Amino acid sequence: MSTPVAKLIEQLWVKFREMNPQAGQIVDLLAERGDTLQNDHIAFRTFNDPRVGVAKLAEPFLAGGYVIGDEYQFEEKKLYAQHFEHPDPQLPKIFISELLLEKFDLSVRHTIDALIDQFDPASGNAEHPLCVAGRPWKPSYEDWKQLRDVSEYAAWMAAHGYCANHFTVFVNALKSVSSLQQLNALLLDEGFKLNHEGGEIKGSPEVFLEQSSTLASTVEVEFTDGTFPVPGCYFEFARRYPLPTGQLFSGFVAKSADKIFQSTDSRS
Repeated sequence: MSTPVAKLIEQLWVKFREMNPQAGQIVDLLAERGDTLQNDHIAFRTFNDPRVGVAKLAEPFLAGGYVIGDEYQFEEKKLYAQHFEHPDPQLPKIFISELLLEKFDLSVRHTIDALIDQFDPASGNAEHPLCVAGRPWKPSYEDWKQLRDVSEYAAWMAAHGYCANHFTVFVNALKSVSSLQQLNALLLDEGFKLNHEGGEIKGSPEVFLEQSSTLASTVEVEFTDGTFPVPGCYFEFARRYPLPTGQLFSGFVAKSADKIFQSTDSRS
């Protein structure tokens, strides 16, 4: 029988595919080649307000048997993150980042506080945790533009709220390609656009992790002052390498993740 945390992940996957049709297209492409999807990790974004921070988002995963892995700092983007792992290797890792609000001026903090104040995070429960709350506030497009000018991350949160920012294909489990380079070439041939910030592939075998990603699809989002196109979600691809111990590296590389975040940057 499926566990509550496995059901939660399936719920997140269904919503993610609705928000990001290219994910379904890529899964179908791989299926045609005889591959089935294994997810390496799921990523979430939030703010470091205690009502909605990493600890709050992690609650259903910790309750489902996940344990805390490493923590990460992103000085330039003003972010802190943790990842979580489950003893069952078939369950994806969870990567949760939060925007460090104290690093921004008062006008930005007031805008974000006003969004969080529009709902009661404590109203969630085991069946309806924060990570599937969707967007629980109603921002204006002016709010989005103000936040975008100082943090693309904050603008994405204002537009989309709580959902999977991205899922990640575990490249090691694919049989029809033998490298991330081959997978990227296949995706480009099929017309998908990849994130080239910091190089098409972030990381290397020397740091035991290679990552690439699509660029976020542009989606129409309803704001209080109209409906406007903004970046949505994206699909990531990760290939992991064994440590000297022989165990597959299970963490993340902050320098690479820093560039992956830019998959949702606006491109106007």
